[in-house]
Amino acid sequence: MTHRIILFRGINTGGVRAPVSELRAMAADMGLGDPRTLAASGNLVVESDRAADGLEADIEAAMDRTFGLKVAAMVRTPEQWARLVAANPFPDEAAAHPAKVVAMVMKDGIRDGAVDACRALTEGGEAVEAIDGVLWFWFPNGQAESGIFKKATPRMLGMGTGRNWNTVLKLADMAGLKR
Repeated sequence: MTHRIILFRGINTGGVRAPVSELRAMAADMGLGDPRTLAASGNLVVESDRAADGLEADIEAAMDRTFGLKVAAMVRTPEQWARLVAANPFPDEAAAHPAKVVAMVMKDGIRDGAVDACRALTEGGEAVEAIDGVLWFWFPNGQAESGIFKKATPRMLGMGTGRNWNTVLKLADMAGLKR
């Protein structure tokens, strides 16, 4: 068995709550090995050889059954996560200000025109890049002050969930990736 990194969209933000101990118990009940969470931030790392797309659907169904939550789940293998880490287009910014670099992992790809739409919303040195189905953001003044963050929606971007560079690296560590 190998690791699977599971990201939930909107868990423990915006009032959507799934207690981490119950999230781990749900994963164990599904037969997923060694379920671990990263704080209360909508991240789960498990052991499984199941394919990502089937596991996503099963996790989403279990979230609905267990918590009554209809949330999107994005599953990535260690190899996919290693490529994501290596692709960071803002390495200097991430080294200096890791909480201000965000990787938005997309469920079904980036919508056409999303990058241009985001670039039209940038202000104060912000930047956006798309690499291998991940939207990367540099928010020099923080997300809360960002025009992109305030106005970009799933309708504009596609369905995804963002993790700052600190979280990206912690998940890499949890999945046993060498950096």
